[in-house]
Amino acid sequence: MAKLGVNIDHVATVRQARRTIEPDPVWAAALAELGGADGITLHLREDRRHIQERDLRVLKQTVQVKLNLEMAADPIVTSMACDVIPHQVTLVPEKREEVTTEGGLDVIANCMRIKTCMEQLVNLGIEVSMFVDPDPRQIEASHNMGAKAVELHTGRYADANNERDQDHEFEALVSAGAFAIERGLILHLGHGLTYRNVQRVARISGVSELNIGHSIIARSIMVGFQQAVREMKDLIR
Repeated sequence: MAKLGVNIDHVATVRQARRTIEPDPVWAAALAELGGADGITLHLREDRRHIQERDLRVLKQTVQVKLNLEMAADPIVTSMACDVIPHQVTLVPEKREEVTTEGGLDVIANCMRIKTCMEQLVNLGIEVSMFVDPDPRQIEASHNMGAKAVELHTGRYADANNERDQDHEFEALVSAGAFAIERGLILHLGHGLTYRNVQRVARISGVSELNIGHSIIARSIMVGFQQAVREMKDLIR
């Protein structure tokens, strides 16, 4: 069964809307664990729009499950990751004008910057995953770079407007997932997954981890955080 990584970024989004101290993503992480989360994911963006440095440091001290830090291959954030040492770093693309991550990391075009970042992380025993589109070229480049895992961007599947397009994008994920596993990479999936579309991707052969945030945060407003996580975990089962 795929493990569930709960992304808590948008708890911090609500907090930062008022520049106050609540809701605290650290509390959300604890409730996610009680709800059955296998990991906690957070994205420390260069512009600090939601997660702050304090959140990362406190979460490292308090989270009892896997701590997965999403970040760009930025020297300042890399230095912080090397100081905190999360269990895993997932390297993602980042544009300041985007509302959320819009696509996978172009490992091929940014290979030198990524390599510099990766070397620092790997030397400290931090596992590195690449957040990429379901594109064999990017998966191959991630493998050649020495990544331990790839997280396939599921946005096109999640955003498909009709059954035919969704089927096409699903098959792309299946094919790319098999390609990654053949190369010895651990397979993760994430972005735009909801209570309505998660079960299909949870059944993809070899998937190790699903990272889900916005849908869980949205549901938690109605039913509570612990219950929202528990319901998502039940669907994945």
